[in-house]
Amino acid sequence: MRVFISAGEPSGDLHGANLVHELQAEGVQCVGFGGPRMQEAGCQLYHDMTQYAVMFLQALKYLPQIWAQYRHADRIFATGQIDAVVLIDFPGFNWWVAKAAKRHRVPVFYYGVPQMWGWLPWRVHKLRRLVDHVLCKLPFEVPWFADRGVTAHYVGHPYFDELHQRQLDTEFLQEYGDPRSPLITLLPGSRNQEVDANLECLLETAVRIKQEMPQASFAVACFHPAQAEFVRQVVASSQLPIDVFVKRTPELIELSTLCLACSGSVSLELMYHEKPSIIVYRLKRLQAIGKWFLMTCRFVTLVNLLATDDISRRAGRPGEATGGDPHVPFPEFAWLRNPAKEMAALAIEWLRDPRELQRRRQQLIELKAKYARPGATARAAQYLVDQFQVPAAVDEIADVDLPASISGAAAAAARKAQQPVGSQVSSSRRAA
Repeated sequence: MRVFISAGEPSGDLHGANLVHELQAEGVQCVGFGGPRMQEAGCQLYHDMTQYAVMFLQALKYLPQIWAQYRHADRIFATGQIDAVVLIDFPGFNWWVAKAAKRHRVPVFYYGVPQMWGWLPWRVHKLRRLVDHVLCKLPFEVPWFADRGVTAHYVGHPYFDELHQRQLDTEFLQEYGDPRSPLITLLPGSRNQEVDANLECLLETAVRIKQEMPQASFAVACFHPAQAEFVRQVVASSQLPIDVFVKRTPELIELSTLCLACSGSVSLELMYHEKPSIIVYRLKRLQAIGKWFLMTCRFVTLVNLLATDDISRRAGRPGEATGGDPHVPFPEFAWLRNPAKEMAALAIEWLRDPRELQRRRQQLIELKAKYARPGATARAAQYLVDQFQVPAAVDEIADVDLPASISGAAAAAARKAQQPVGSQVSSSRRAA
């Protein structure tokens, strides 16, 4: 069996690499688009798509390269040598990959589907048309998709597989930890855009906390060296004694009393470490308008959605602030106006009231016990293999170098004649 995996963001590359390991253990050959981690795992990588992991209008400058890779995928699917396509996040590009796959009758699985239950829900019509199976990371996604005619199966969040396997650097923990001083870790995000947008707010919050609580210490966790160099330059102008680290995110979270974090999948890591945190994300004016008019759920932080178990606006009144909601563990601050004053006041309140800090921690302990179980990647791989079994004779025909495209329609036709394409896809999906 040969599976084409398409991922384009650092997190998708990580989840894709873990999926490659599991599929290879089942005798499945993996090819596709992704990043360095998927390649290290043994995936035959045609192109590194993680370099295009940008947001909104910045993606326009990469359109020629993205279009070229879409055409490349279309040629590969036309050979008839791919038994299934697995999409991981990265919806802007992956919609096109799905379209190419369906054109050539290749079954499509979406692993980590876009959060259309919270943003632009009408995209489900496109999902129903282009995707055969959705593998859900979050439990409330299954009934939402099922109600809209999509075949959905809950496997859990693959991020917890990585967290469960991760080993912390005990030497660093011993050297850097100081029980006499509360440590506050700033997590500005993995994308440069996120750092540019939110670092100023996070640093101002830290300065305000330091003014009220001089004993507090601060650290910034950066994703890569170039990002860390930029952060050090900004930190120097703030005159705040703050350490900047690269690739020390799990250790710094573990050592922290609380964290100030940009919104993203890091919230799951904060839950896993049972770390009270305040979440921030900056909005441009058009994004703010879109948030209030196009969002269909109150919270954007995944952990808060798990805590409410309600993804509709009924969880709170439209327009109601989410910064001080006691029912969710992570206060959220989406901002056009800098919320550093409010964030600092909340952090100081927690630091001065150990009972409130422990209450927040207890919320995370309960959520972790309920949702942070490992094995999502193995469950996803098993579901894929179970849903689409391919005879061994087909793999013998497919044992060629895919980048060297097969010329002529005869080769593709011979391949498809022996392959029960979509035989395990539900009749309702075939009809769609």
